[in-house]
Amino acid sequence: MGEKFYNLIGIWVNALTIPKLNALIADSITRNQHWIIANHNLHSIYLYHHDAKMHAFYAKADYIHVDGMALVLLGRLLGLPLKREHRVTYADWIIPLIKEAQERGWRLFYLGSEPGVAERGARILKEKFPNLQIATSHGYFDARPEAPENQAVLEVINAYQPHILMVGMSMPRQEHWVLDNLDRICANAILTAGAAIDYVAGATPTPPRWAGRLGLEWLFRLIAEPKRLWRRYLIEPWFLFRLFLAEGFNKVLTG
Repeated sequence: MGEKFYNLIGIWVNALTIPKLNALIADSITRNQHWIIANHNLHSIYLYHHDAKMHAFYAKADYIHVDGMALVLLGRLLGLPLKREHRVTYADWIIPLIKEAQERGWRLFYLGSEPGVAERGARILKEKFPNLQIATSHGYFDARPEAPENQAVLEVINAYQPHILMVGMSMPRQEHWVLDNLDRICANAILTAGAAIDYVAGATPTPPRWAGRLGLEWLFRLIAEPKRLWRRYLIEPWFLFRLFLAEGFNKVLTG
């Protein structure tokens, strides 16, 4: 659909809203294309600059939406046309996406979460959207490309022939898995979805949506999971702050 890419502290993103993302998925299905719709937040940018496979994954992505108010604010400070509605996190997107999937008859496969969590989330979604076509498989398997377990997972996914494959195995495992198996995945839209269904299932607390709009969602997540997330929210941003200063200084020098 010719969406423009914007450079932001060494990475590329598109200015995409929820309706635009749903339209991209519809377009991939109509055209029978295979598109990766990825996302960037502060953590993924840190990984991108430290993990060669993450770098390779984003090079393969067809579209990259902004998942984090901090990136919108940084982008605006650097002169990019990013707005509040361009911040799309799965806590906000999952229900509009599922609603459209039911209305259009899209088949959705969710790969990820702990055993039982994705199934519980799917049941909750089916209660709300009875005609939804959804299948799931947990993310606790040997994900090496040559592993028998990995081959079995691919066979289950491809037998279902999903229009949408959501991979929710946290960063960078989910991106690594998509990159390693891209040529063997039969799906129109491949989404790296993080904890999307964990929110639905109640396995991961959903921060108040006003906090997300104000850029404070990270604080609620840190309080909920301090042992897992302290480094992501208290250490990694200093590296990104240096990137931001360097890019801002370069813009001043180049006018």
